[in-house]
Amino acid sequence: MPWTWLAAAFVIAFAATALLTGVVLRLLRRYAVLDRPGARSSHAAPTPRGGGLAVLAVLLPAWAAIGLAWPGAGAGGAALAGVLPGALLLAAVSWIDDLRGLDPRLRLAAHALAVGIGLAAMAPAPVFQGLLPPWLDRLAAGLAWLWFVNLFNFMDGIDGLAASETACLGGGLALIALVAGLGGGTAPLGLTLAAAALGFLLWNRPPAKLFLGDVGSVPLGYVTGWLLLDAAAAGAWAAALILPAYYLADATLTLVDRARRGESVTEAHAEHFYQRAVRAGRSHGQVVLMVLAANAALIALALGAERGERLAGLIGAAAVVVLLLRRLSRPLRRGA
Repeated sequence: MPWTWLAAAFVIAFAATALLTGVVLRLLRRYAVLDRPGARSSHAAPTPRGGGLAVLAVLLPAWAAIGLAWPGAGAGGAALAGVLPGALLLAAVSWIDDLRGLDPRLRLAAHALAVGIGLAAMAPAPVFQGLLPPWLDRLAAGLAWLWFVNLFNFMDGIDGLAASETACLGGGLALIALVAGLGGGTAPLGLTLAAAALGFLLWNRPPAKLFLGDVGSVPLGYVTGWLLLDAAAAGAWAAALILPAYYLADATLTLVDRARRGESVTEAHAEHFYQRAVRAGRSHGQVVLMVLAANAALIALALGAERGERLAGLIGAAAVVVLLLRRLSRPLRRGA
């Protein structure tokens, strides 16, 4: 795709999401679709939730158009025939969950069904680089995708974090696609994902005027997870590990720690590293800026990995994440 078309797609997706989010915000306020603060919340006042409706209303049609432009070509082609219905299924189920709550088992079943639909449409290329038998490769990819959908939802807990992470992942994958020559529609898909996230971020940046809600975070985790798996299957497996390294580490370590203590891994809580940083006195904006700085380093390391320095990139990513988690866990000193 020519650079002019990529730029146009980015600008249109950004502007459309920013405008539509304002419309959705008014509707959420009118019908009192609010996230009310509780003991585990990181906000103090009732705030509209469901802003993900605006993001998906722009992103999914944009992706459908990109898929039509690249029939059968990698991430831009036939695989979208499974991913888009899966995203719509998750949006519908998650919207019901936002409005009145659903049994966690029903939510997980919907997530698994959407992942199954997406896997059935994916190309047969191995995600784990031939290290596993084909059936086990597909099973492991499905479990990883299912976990990513849920961790993305878990990590949507403070103003601006999920939207900025989505923008970094989408933009990072687009950059990797252009540099590594992944082909297909990965670059425009990633760019439009980043643009839609940034358009929403105008309203969600601290202090947030509205939240994504599950209707936003769950489908965004789903489509982003698919892009990462597709990049790994195309050979950019190191970048697919490096780019989401902070999210993977924070959510996974927190879950393992809760399981170790015998606590429920499905109940809402406020024990993630980013939530501890807020409880320690850091503002939402400060935490998001810390994560953005780490993500910038991860994008640079992913680029290096796909240019031949994979071991150095992976080691560097581990160091970046460890330093970020330690900083998020550190008590805030007076004047800091």
